[in-house]
Amino acid sequence: MKDSYFEYIIVVGCSRFGTNIATTLSLSGKDVVIIDIENNSFRKLSKSYSGFEIIGDATDIDVLINAGIKKATMLVAATNDDDVNIAVSLIAKKVFNVNKVISRLYDSEKEVAYKDTNISLIEPITLTINEFEKLIQMDESETNVLTKRVGVC
Repeated sequence: MKDSYFEYIIVVGCSRFGTNIATTLSLSGKDVVIIDIENNSFRKLSKSYSGFEIIGDATDIDVLINAGIKKATMLVAATNDDDVNIAVSLIAKKVFNVNKVISRLYDSEKEVAYKDTNISLIEPITLTINEFEKLIQMDESETNVLTKRVGVC
C-alpha cells in the first residue's frame, strides 16, 4: 500500500512543460524523477531541480519500473507526442494503478483513448482558446463600460 503522506512523482518528457512541472514539484519538496529518451533533453532542466533523471523510453515497462513506478503516487505524461503520452498514461493507470495520472494532449480527436480511465488531461489548444475567449470578452466588457461612462450609444 502506498503511504498517503509520501509523494513520489514521475514526469515523462523533458519538454518545456515537463521540465517546468518537474522543477516546480521538486522545489515544493516532492520526490521527482524525470524520464526522457534523449540525454540532451535534460539540459533544459533548471539548476534548482533536485530530482533524478533517467534516460529511456517510458513506454518500456522496465524503464518505468527502474524509475520507481511501483511506488509512484503521480505520473505526468508531458512529452510532445500524444501517442507516447497515451501509452505511458494507460500503462501507469491500468498496469501499475498509479493514483493520479495527468497527460498532455494536443489532438482532441485522440481524447477517446482516455475514455473511462480517470486520467486527467491538459489540452494546450483548449487552454489557449479559453484564454483567448476571456481576452475577447474582457475587451468587449471594457468597451461596454467605457461606452456607458462616455454616454455613447
